[in-house]
Amino acid sequence: MNPLQFIDTQKTTLIKTYHDLHALAEPSWQEKQTSHYLVECLKKAGLIVKTFTDHYGIVAEIPGKTQAVIALRADLDAVVQEVDGIVKPNHSCGHDAHSTMVLYTALAIANSGLQLKYTLRFIFQPAEEKGAGALKMMQENALDNVTYLFGIHLRPHFEVAFRKASPVIVHGSAGAINGTIKGIPAHASRPEYGNNAIEAAALLVLKLKQLQLGTDTPYSIKMTKLHTNNEASNVIPDTAHFTLDARAQTNMVMEDLQRLTVALMEQTMVETGTVISWSMEEFVPAAIVNKKALQLAKAAITAVLGEENVIPTCLSFGGEDFHFYTANNADLSATMIGLGCDLSPGLHHPDMTFNLDALIYGSKILTQTILLASEE
Repeated sequence: MNPLQFIDTQKTTLIKTYHDLHALAEPSWQEKQTSHYLVECLKKAGLIVKTFTDHYGIVAEIPGKTQAVIALRADLDAVVQEVDGIVKPNHSCGHDAHSTMVLYTALAIANSGLQLKYTLRFIFQPAEEKGAGALKMMQENALDNVTYLFGIHLRPHFEVAFRKASPVIVHGSAGAINGTIKGIPAHASRPEYGNNAIEAAALLVLKLKQLQLGTDTPYSIKMTKLHTNNEASNVIPDTAHFTLDARAQTNMVMEDLQRLTVALMEQTMVETGTVISWSMEEFVPAAIVNKKALQLAKAAITAVLGEENVIPTCLSFGGEDFHFYTANNADLSATMIGLGCDLSPGLHHPDMTFNLDALIYGSKILTQTILLASEE
């Protein structure tokens, strides 16, 4: 059966798979049930499946005529957030949808009996929300012999409309700077004997608000967390812990932003007599646009939805660890497809919903992309 026709015949089962994965929502590095569910589906379809002992990532393959590989990547984990007053894992970023579409692309091609020139590899990675899953899968050699790599991500309605898609999501770079300020404790009635860590944090906030990079490229740096260990209100706090959210639309601007932020923290130390230690965590690089991969994805979207429904570029100020694959592999041709699906209110909103019909044409777009790439 033609792979795209197979997806049409499997609509009911495909939607059920999505609901099953949605109900299995698990946090980063704990995707045990999600992984087991997908492994069973992949093995039943006859794919060669590899799992790992220290995480729940999956690499599944359909052998081709050559060892050169075309790969699809999906993410497994859910966001941990408060939903109706309960803090729990919740698939508000669409990873359940991404896994469903990549799975059914694999099933469609496996069912077709086609023997393609390239080996097809399906990478289901853990811990995207921690910005660490792609790095782990590269350590597991998931990119060995990969020529093309494609991903897909649901997009909010205000970025890409329903029944439209973009061949490239231009994500920005993002990271969290976690820091600690050390001052001197004192009784609140004798503040002159202490060195208030909160006041040093306040000065740092003012300095960050005045930071200017002199570029038209979007960027931001702001303090999003600040707390002390004080339980008493009459103690000058000597220790404060903070988090800075750093974002830039290009990797070069992110480097400048980090450099100037470090300089401002050093100035704050000198001016307040405190000691500040910090580290960058949950960092993800910005997208690197690859014209070859973009053109293949564009042709696939055109074949499935029509040229009038191609959105040339989806610009996103969010981050995505998919871009570690390209940042660390200069010869890799890769792109992430942005799928319009009437998603609202927005990604990571606890009440996020989307039109499930998008799972059908999203799966077709991925399948068509693989078929076109296999003809290269």
